[in-house]
Amino acid sequence: MPEKKNPSLKDPELYEELREDGASKQKAARISNAAAKKGRSEVGRKGGKSGDYDDWSVARLKARAKEIGLKGYSDKRKSELISALRNS
Repeated sequence: MPEKKNPSLKDPELYEELREDGASKQKAARISNAAAKKGRSEVGRKGGKSGDYDDWSVARLKARAKEIGLKGYSDKRKSELISALRNS
């Protein structure tokens, strides 16, 4: 089912593609707006700087979850935190 029109989305077509691929609303909006601002090819090259979450401590994972505004992370196990961060 298509999402309602959202005037804050800068690239609604890319947003819909990302949602169909399983991205969360927040992640799809973040990526589509960045792509509209910088260009899709530039956004595609971004990333790969933070390392593997599996190597992070639970405290660091919780700090990252707090930083990006995830809810309910304090009672999660390491594997659950990693999953939540990857899918945010």
